[in-house]
Amino acid sequence: MVALGLLAPALGLPWAAHADSAEPLHDLVDTAAQRLQTADPVAASKWLTGAPITDTARAAQVLARVTHDAESLGVPTDFATAVFTDQINATEGVQYARFSWWKFDPAAAPATAPDLADSRALIDGLTARMLAEIAEQWPLLRSPGCAAALDGARGEVAAARGLDPLYRQALDAATRSYCG
Repeated sequence: MVALGLLAPALGLPWAAHADSAEPLHDLVDTAAQRLQTADPVAASKWLTGAPITDTARAAQVLARVTHDAESLGVPTDFATAVFTDQINATEGVQYARFSWWKFDPAAAPATAPDLADSRALIDGLTARMLAEIAEQWPLLRSPGCAAALDGARGEVAAARGLDPLYRQALDAATRSYCG
C-alpha cells in the first residue's frame, strides 16, 4: 500500500486517504476512480512512444490475474472478469478521448510521461485493492440495495475527486457491472 502511495504523485495522480464515508461502496468506487485516473499518464506514455491504446496482451494478462485472485478471495470469476473488462474499457475510452484531443490540438499533447512500467505497477496494486473490496462488499453487491449504494458512492467519489464529465462517464461505465 505504501508503494502505491509513493507512485501516485510521481505519476501525477491525485491520491487521497480514504474519506470517512457513510457510503458502504465508497472505498471500492474510489479505488476504481483512482485506477481510471491512470489513463492520463498511460495515454501520455503511449502517445509519446506510438504504442497502441488497446493492448490485448496486457488486458489478457490483467484478466487472467483477476480470475486467479478472485477465485482465491471467493469472488465469482465471471463477475470479476465482467467488472475488470468494464474497467479496462473505460480506461481505454479515456485514453482514446485524450488522443483525439491531442490530434485536434497538438500543442496540448504531452511532452513527457512517466514510465509505462510505473503506471502498470500502480494499476496492478489498485486492481488487487479493488478485488479485496469486492470480496468485502460481496453481500451488498448482490443485494437489492446495491444500486442505491453504488449511486451514492459514485456521486460522493466524483465530487471528492473533482471528476470532469469525461471521467464521470468513465466511472459510470467502469462500475456498471457492480450490481446484479
